[in-house]
Amino acid sequence: MGFQNLCYRKHHKKLKQFQRVEIKVKMDCEGCERRVRKSVEGMKGVSKVTVDPKQSKLTVEGFVQPSKVVHRVMHRTGKKAELWPYVPYEVVPHPYAPGAYDKKAPPGYVRNALADPLVAPLARASSFEVKYTSAFSDENPNACTIM
Repeated sequence: MGFQNLCYRKHHKKLKQFQRVEIKVKMDCEGCERRVRKSVEGMKGVSKVTVDPKQSKLTVEGFVQPSKVVHRVMHRTGKKAELWPYVPYEVVPHPYAPGAYDKKAPPGYVRNALADPLVAPLARASSFEVKYTSAFSDENPNACTIM
């Protein structure tokens, strides 16, 4: 019984969880789009592949590891690929802070500055800063007006 249990542990792999992996890959034409799609369609564990060339976004759903998907796209296409670095505009407290605002981001998105330890202090506001910025805000009906 002990030998069988040891063999079972040795050959039994940890099961992967179902994930949605979003990757940023630049796609200029339909050929690039097709090449990016085909690079991951045959990958083990992939159940759905969605390509959005306007946002330069590849979405892969299935029982896969994000790092392996990124590596496979880079290796098969020769293109630079990275995990999707953007979050919706509303999620970041200061979307125009240095490091959060990105001109290349799709409309309605900014960089996930809260995940980057070097940029996070700039993207978060202290209560002191919030008090002074809201004093001159258009949303504040009691704000100071300069004429």
